[in-house]
Amino acid sequence: MATRDIGAGSTAKAGTDGGRTLRLALKTDAVASGGLGVLALALGGLLDGPLGIPQSFLVAVGVFLLAYAAFLVVIATRPRVIAPAVWLVIVGNAAWVVASVVFAFVDWYPLTTLGVVVVLAQAVAVAVLAEMQVIGLRKAS
Repeated sequence: MATRDIGAGSTAKAGTDGGRTLRLALKTDAVASGGLGVLALALGGLLDGPLGIPQSFLVAVGVFLLAYAAFLVVIATRPRVIAPAVWLVIVGNAAWVVASVVFAFVDWYPLTTLGVVVVLAQAVAVAVLAEMQVIGLRKAS
């Protein structure tokens, strides 16, 4: 199976700004994921009470998000973006959204109202990022 590359900026296959759009979506995801990861690591002990999410869980999520952000930076800054890697990110983001909605409404942890709002708000943000990535990938193809 051949791997399809997507060039940077205006050199995208379709001759549009799709490469720039895709890279912007990936970099935005990286910044948001990295920022949330740092927040979860640095303030997990302070957020567990107001959110109802244990510090240990917030720390684990923070570590994952930092690793994920690094992965996104690698994909977004390569000379050519590889479409299957982007689809992996999109599918992962979709899974994250579904898992977040389930997490918000299943009683795994006693989430506070603020905790439910925060979990659902970040799920919406991730869904928007996934959509931006789909649009960028389509424009670049």
